[in-house]
Amino acid sequence: MWSLFLFLPILLPLSLSCIFNLFLGRNLQLLGKGCQSPDQGLNPGEVIQNSKEVLSLLQEKNPAFKPVLAVIQAGEDNLMQEINQKLAEEAGLNITHICLPADSSEDEIIDEILKINEDSRVHGLALQISETSFSSKILHALKPEKDVDGVTDVNLGKLVRGDAHDCFVSPVARAVIELLEKSGVNLDGKKILVIGAHGSLEATLQCLFQRKGSMTMSSQWKAPQLQSKLHEADVVIFGSPKPEEVPLSWIQQGTTVLNCSHDFLSGKWLQIGCRATENNRSNWSSLWVQQNMVGSGRRWLREQQYRRWKLHCLKLQPLSPVPSDIEISRAQTPKAVDVLAKEIGLLEDEIEIYGRSKAKVRLSLLERLKDQADGKYVLVAGITPTPLGEGKSTVTIGLVQAMTAHLNVNSFACLRQPSQGPTFGVKGGAAGGGYAQVIPMEEFNLHLTGDIHAITAANNLLAAAIDTRILHENTQTDKALYNRLVPSVNGIREFSKIQLARLKKLGINKTDPSALTEDEMRKFARLDIDPATITWQRVLDTNDRFLRKITAQFDIAVASEIMAVLALTDSLKDMKERLGRMVVASDKNGQPVTADDLGVTGALTVLMKDAIKPNLMQTLEGTPVFVHAGPFANIAHGNSSVLADKIALKLVGEEGFVVTEAGFGADIGMEKFFNIKCRASGLVPNVVVLVATVRALKMHGGGPSVTAGVPLKKEYTEENLQLVADGCCNLKKQIQIAQLFGVPVVVALNVFKTDTRAEIDLVCELAKQAGAFDAVPCYHWSVGGKGSVDLAWAVSEAAHKGSRFQFLYDVQLPIVEKIRTIAQAVYGARDIELSSEAQSKIDRYTEQGFGNLPICMAKTHLSLSHQPDKKGVPKDFILPITDVRASIGAGFIYPLVGTMSTMPGLPTRPCFYDIDLDTETEQVQGLF
Repeated sequence: MWSLFLFLPILLPLSLSCIFNLFLGRNLQLLGKGCQSPDQGLNPGEVIQNSKEVLSLLQEKNPAFKPVLAVIQAGEDNLMQEINQKLAEEAGLNITHICLPADSSEDEIIDEILKINEDSRVHGLALQISETSFSSKILHALKPEKDVDGVTDVNLGKLVRGDAHDCFVSPVARAVIELLEKSGVNLDGKKILVIGAHGSLEATLQCLFQRKGSMTMSSQWKAPQLQSKLHEADVVIFGSPKPEEVPLSWIQQGTTVLNCSHDFLSGKWLQIGCRATENNRSNWSSLWVQQNMVGSGRRWLREQQYRRWKLHCLKLQPLSPVPSDIEISRAQTPKAVDVLAKEIGLLEDEIEIYGRSKAKVRLSLLERLKDQADGKYVLVAGITPTPLGEGKSTVTIGLVQAMTAHLNVNSFACLRQPSQGPTFGVKGGAAGGGYAQVIPMEEFNLHLTGDIHAITAANNLLAAAIDTRILHENTQTDKALYNRLVPSVNGIREFSKIQLARLKKLGINKTDPSALTEDEMRKFARLDIDPATITWQRVLDTNDRFLRKITAQFDIAVASEIMAVLALTDSLKDMKERLGRMVVASDKNGQPVTADDLGVTGALTVLMKDAIKPNLMQTLEGTPVFVHAGPFANIAHGNSSVLADKIALKLVGEEGFVVTEAGFGADIGMEKFFNIKCRASGLVPNVVVLVATVRALKMHGGGPSVTAGVPLKKEYTEENLQLVADGCCNLKKQIQIAQLFGVPVVVALNVFKTDTRAEIDLVCELAKQAGAFDAVPCYHWSVGGKGSVDLAWAVSEAAHKGSRFQFLYDVQLPIVEKIRTIAQAVYGARDIELSSEAQSKIDRYTEQGFGNLPICMAKTHLSLSHQPDKKGVPKDFILPITDVRASIGAGFIYPLVGTMSTMPGLPTRPCFYDIDLDTETEQVQGLF
């Protein structure tokens, strides 16, 4: 008599429902005379309890977490669904069924698999389909990290290599081993014969038995040597139903036989003269499915938590002399953006790929990582710059390249998207420079993913809505206007959602258009916009000074309030609310008229629905960068988006760094970062990196004027310690401005090839005397990240010192007092002077209830004062406020200082003279 004959249903190839059957104790065991029951000594309840305890521990730290198992089933099988659901409840799992017709095609099954693969809510995937439907194409479609049955090539390969701890192993195969060992079968040295098994099950059984010291043989039922192999075997595993022509007499007495063939479920089991017993205990194969699901959940949670990225950084081979920016960019091949996304912990369904090197990141990531601790938050600002710029973007990129590529610290750069105006004007692009760039720089500087175009479209739609409303109100009676605003469509007349909101605002609690009185209809239909109060202007993303003179006034696109809304919002819902709150004019009674009143909010949100997602790119060394939003700092608040910063802070983890950049000098971009952006985001900065150059310091020390496109005078190319020392007054002032906010300052001296060692040492020494935590020369432009390693160490030390961050003013102060505080404490003005128009606007905004908003000063970036030619640290000046505007949706009041224009012009020789396209290679030329 055989010592043991067990029935264990097999999953061929991936019938997880079979495992569920076993889990509920529907298995039969045929025991030979005098055999020990294989369940003796086994306690499946302990395994179930262990799984529940592990899940409980995971859920203590992550209360919302519950593993989800998806089962794709071809054919109706209500019994299996009931069994599956009951198992899920006992195991503490959630389960979802996708039921397809029994005759579903391979492509239909694969479509469902791909949907589950991309669903981050699902942690395990199983197929309940016929054996004939299971193909290599379906197998390859399965995502290995969700393959809880261990049938994909990736999981099998890891098992063969000995990485069983890092893969899923077939639950049936593990159950076979477990049952044999728990039944007292010593596998070491035994001859194991696996008959009729195929594919992953056969491979997994062979691998597991060999690990136990067994000698494994495989055979198919029709193999000519089957009888001799059966005579040799100590243990026989049936992987498929035994044909009748194979007699049981071929199996030797004392042989352990275990049947895990699929025919068990159809009720076709063998009667071989042995005692049949029905067992109601859980089966071990189903327990391993549960274990795999717990392991999948644990792995998923681990991926959500802080970890040091396994980032493949790109190698640099710096040349001397340093080539042009575009040549450097083009010489480096960026990683595919989906590869970068995976390296930094993004899931497949959290990115939308644009081409090969750009992707948008979905905001759902914030919900997934909401319990993740934020990393350190670093702001890069600068001293008052020359018209050439002093390299804040370059320093930002060099710093993150140093941190991640050279110090192995998670770090993210968050930059603004450049406007087309400067790109084709004087300044050029904003991708950084030299060996510290965002790549591909052409794609960074030109269009990117179209966010600025979306802003332009939304802004101008709102402008058109204002004009058309005035036109129609001027040319129609109250009744005609009302009837056109609320028409009857197919015999049905009803208010739209946004019209119902306007009724509520007006205090009209009616939903039937025919129920309004004549007075209510008039209030609803007429906005009575006062044309003299319209503040909303059309925009274009090009420097075009002649648009300043036409009747319909134009701003540059990045000055649009919609750009500021994009930069300051923290969710799609919040963005829609902010767009609706935007004030475009006042009515003839002095009340604000908003985008909501015009009924255009929903349309604006539709135009902006993709623009709200940050854009993922990479540096020359393959480290991640978010490029999102691009408000100017002189005529807007000058910072990249809150959303990009928040997502990056979650992705880098508690020990990582997010480095963002504020436009122009610390008096402009940094002050707005603290007083506007940090108020909106609730984020607290850890360090300010203040960028300085010897060139700019010499200018502030009394050097000759610096003009774009004109060669530098010799004072800037030869050593002049006196000019440097005198110019450090501006550096000292900017350090003091940062200290007003309680944040430690690290000075980054962006070194040019003409700077001398004596000049560099002098700047660093004077910076530390002025109160900087440290001052470090940086060489990233010429050698990449390794040239900013010292800066990275200094920033890390300063970040751990701690920040005592505070705002400069209380927003509840009157508007005038907030303006005065900035003028005196930041710019060094003696006082402010308001024009009559500015005072009138302040009075109006205060009366309308907007007096408690922060201030966004529109001021020249070329001086601490309002006069661009006043360098160094101007004193005892009166700051003229010529006008005041309100960005209510964005959430700030912005005074215009002096003669600020919100539509820049082009110079005599713009950059576009040098920009061209090679029509053979399609490569862009001349960008910088």
